[in-house]
Amino acid sequence: MQFNEYEARIGRTCKPPLPSTRRKNFEFEPLSTTALILEDRPSNLPAKSVEEALRHRQEYDEMVAEAKKREIKEAHKRKQIMKERFKQEENIASAMVIWVNEILPNWEGMRGTRRVRELWWQGLPPSVRGKVWSLAVGNELNITPELYEIFLSRAKERWKSFSETSTENDVEDVGVSVADREASLELIKLDISRTFPSLYIFQKGGPYHDVLHSILGAYTCYRPDVGYVQGMSFIAAVLILNLEEADAFIAFANLLNKPCQLAFFRVDHSMMLKYFATFEVFFEENLSKLFLHFKSYSLTPDIYLIDWIFTLYSKSLPLDLACRVWDVFCRDGEEFLFRTGLGILRLYEDILLQMDFIHIAQFLTKLPEDITSEKLFSCIAAIQMQNSTKKWTQVNSFFPNSNKDIKSVLLCQTNES
Repeated sequence: MQFNEYEARIGRTCKPPLPSTRRKNFEFEPLSTTALILEDRPSNLPAKSVEEALRHRQEYDEMVAEAKKREIKEAHKRKQIMKERFKQEENIASAMVIWVNEILPNWEGMRGTRRVRELWWQGLPPSVRGKVWSLAVGNELNITPELYEIFLSRAKERWKSFSETSTENDVEDVGVSVADREASLELIKLDISRTFPSLYIFQKGGPYHDVLHSILGAYTCYRPDVGYVQGMSFIAAVLILNLEEADAFIAFANLLNKPCQLAFFRVDHSMMLKYFATFEVFFEENLSKLFLHFKSYSLTPDIYLIDWIFTLYSKSLPLDLACRVWDVFCRDGEEFLFRTGLGILRLYEDILLQMDFIHIAQFLTKLPEDITSEKLFSCIAAIQMQNSTKKWTQVNSFFPNSNKDIKSVLLCQTNES
């Protein structure tokens, strides 16, 4: 059927297209539904009046102009993003040269200088990140790659014995409790599948699955007093992405041996409560309005801080942002973990002040995915980790090591305020 015959059958007249000269000034092509206001009505309906036709033409021109304005704005935004990304890549490249040629060869002499600390704050170039982390964390435990292989072999023997035993008595015969079996097998396997699932590199069949399993298994043999605790897999995974296997294990073991991490992973309630109490001192000092809002709902730091500290923010923040938090954490130590927590609260203070207990807990458990490095670090920089004349370590040492005594101190402070 010819097109003209089709038009005749449905009772429509085909309006000639607009002359091409009318569209030369527009890169934006309106949708067909947008252009309907320009069409004449079907022949069985009254024709548009001149005023109505002019009004529709004006409305159409305004719609196209607005769409064009949005398109230009979005193009400008994309251009700015590309410009900033290019500038960031240039900064990383120039910083890498400084780290490789000047700082790393003279590590002990330069690590504490103002210039290096400022460069460190801006984020470490990915190519030197693992090396700097290893140097900053140190190796007080004197672990060697050979020692890692010994504990990895021990872990493999244990896994093999588990697979060959089926009763509790058999497990006890090889000197391993049922709790150890659960920790080294079930929990580790379960957590590996949950570690950065969107990357698909740590799940079964992925390139780093076995490496992550090996490091976690070797650690449970190296530190049976700590064992495996949920959250460890994220820390090990971040290290694996930046270091060779043996070096990742060395950094992992030393990192978990730090006082704060040891307190949390050994679930030392008195020490954890001490950290929470110290955090609240600086919370009130920096964000008094939000602090009182949380207090009114009896919302305590453990509700949101535990998950942040257990995974060193690697589960809560985008991976690239978490790595930048790690950069400064390796520079400043445990204090920066809690400063980061306060930075997050400051960033979302206005939103949190409008929420009740349930919504605050849900929000802080799953932070927005669009959080950016610039916004967060701007808020972290505004946080003062100083109470009058006392710094973090001094405030932390003020609290006793007993749950009962800490609660008594906090109660006295509450009554005074």
